[in-house]
Amino acid sequence: MTLTQLRYIITVAESKSMNKAAKKLFISQPSLSSAIKELEEEIGIEVFIRNNKGVFTTTEGEEFIGYARQVVEQYGLIETKYIDKGSIKKKFGVSTQHYTFAVKAFVEMVKQFGIDEYEFAIYETKTYEVIENVKNFKSEIGILYLNEFNQKVLNKLFAENGLVFHPILDCHIYVYMWKGHPLAEREEITLEELEEYPCLAFDQGKNNSFYFAEEVLSTYHYKQLIRASDRATLLNLMVGLNGYTLCSGIICEELNGSDYCAVRLHSDETMTIGYLSRKGVMISSLGKKYIEELSKYEDKALK
Repeated sequence: MTLTQLRYIITVAESKSMNKAAKKLFISQPSLSSAIKELEEEIGIEVFIRNNKGVFTTTEGEEFIGYARQVVEQYGLIETKYIDKGSIKKKFGVSTQHYTFAVKAFVEMVKQFGIDEYEFAIYETKTYEVIENVKNFKSEIGILYLNEFNQKVLNKLFAENGLVFHPILDCHIYVYMWKGHPLAEREEITLEELEEYPCLAFDQGKNNSFYFAEEVLSTYHYKQLIRASDRATLLNLMVGLNGYTLCSGIICEELNGSDYCAVRLHSDETMTIGYLSRKGVMISSLGKKYIEELSKYEDKALK
């Protein structure tokens, strides 16, 4: 296995075509195909499936390419520092379910490290994509929650993908709504009292299983349910339709404004929010700082 071969498979994966990849790499297509075939035979897996519609990456291939990117990037850092004598930005990425406080922690971390030496990325996305992004090294850390309902399924998925879940904070369940909602001034709300108002949930795309829902009590039969794909739309629906969603109760007015509130739900349900990381891979200094910022919200939970 060589760095050249690793660069070849990364280019093919990005191009989704042997012909296009060969042109980018300035080699012949037969030479490229031969090099990749030799690598596949050496590692004992099929990285790509080829047909008349193009080149598609296999599930095993996706994982291998994730490792390959890490190797190539690390080599690039060494080459730049010790051979080219130049400077290259270190990368740090986070994938998270739709938690404002996770974004706020990211903001605080970036402020402390600055953006001159680092290239930052944050993906507020679907549950399954949080898992995939950490698995494939797109993100170093993934933020999501576990509870009694989903933990068995998700922990099995984490183990199968070489991931580890680290708890950060435990939360009661709260109803998140705009302050003009008829129930906004209540100290506690029951699900029965919410029946006349639409429940808002984040759409999980093709992986729209109850176990991947970002909202707890996902199996409850809601009289009205509206799915949205982003937080801005969800907030607009709260105001326009008196909608609500279920959350951790941790609010960041600095990012979402002061027009929204969280009211305790009458329920014994709790949720544990934590972070995913690759098993056996050390957390970087940026990752440790981000986790430290997240941990500051522990005092705001379970109240």
